Amino acid sequence: MSVLIAAAALPCGLLIGLLLGALGGGGSVLAVPALVYVAGQSPQEATTGALVVVGVGAVTGLACHGRAGRVRWAAGGAFGALGTAGSYLGSRWSAAADPTVLMAAFAGLLLLVAAALVTRTLRGRHPQGDGEQPLGDPPAPSRRIRPVRVAVTATGVGLLTGFFGVGGGFVVVPALSLVLGLDLPAAVGTSLLVILINSATALATRADGGPLDWPLLTAFALCTALGSCLGNRITTRLPPRALAGAFAALLAAIALTMAATTIPRL
Repeated sequence: MSVLIAAAALPCGLLIGLLLGALGGGGSVLAVPALVYVAGQSPQEATTGALVVVGVGAVTGLACHGRAGRVRWAAGGAFGALGTAGSYLGSRWSAAADPTVLMAAFAGLLLLVAAALVTRTLRGRHPQGDGEQPLGDPPAPSRRIRPVRVAVTATGVGLLTGFFGVGGGFVVVPALSLVLGLDLPAAVGTSLLVILINSATALATRADGGPLDWPLLTAFALCTALGSCLGNRITTRLPPRALAGAFAALLAAIALTMAATTIPRL
């Protein structure tokens, strides 16, 4: 790992951790572009390495949210376990995909994440009391859990994690609220448990995919872990709508840049 690459890549890890801790997901989608365009890795190497970064960030954020009582361990463990099959299949498909197609699809994913962030922010409401509600939909009312719906949603999240090497928190948080009826703080904390399970499954599936740049990934992951703790602390101090809006604009800019460089090569 060269000094120049480290100097450029490690701040990206810190930013990813900040977003992961503050928003309960979403920041991990930056790991793949950072590893490809900053660290010079191939798309397959980046989507595998990103799982290490995401996993470490999820562990750190999970510990912080767990101490605050915002993790529903049984629900998150069951949801994550149901997604392992999708994570396995997604990892296999990603390894076989053409690198250009993979990056073009990733650009589309970034645009979808940006649109989802904007939509959820516009739909957010001010709760009674001080400050704003964290990014996401209003707390879901208690509802009957439909096993088939839960299994399909969990499998879809697993596919997303396995194929793109992302945690999928931007999908997991509303999914946990909608299909399991968790309130928003619990959905944010529990999403990190689901991310950890899916990331571990996808990484194990890719174990035979070749050597990884462990010095780079270790340093990157440590910066992500630090950022995740800081992000968890600033969750109640920054306007989440402003943070989400700025993040959505960043994602859109990166997506358009990736599309401009990859689509002509398809």
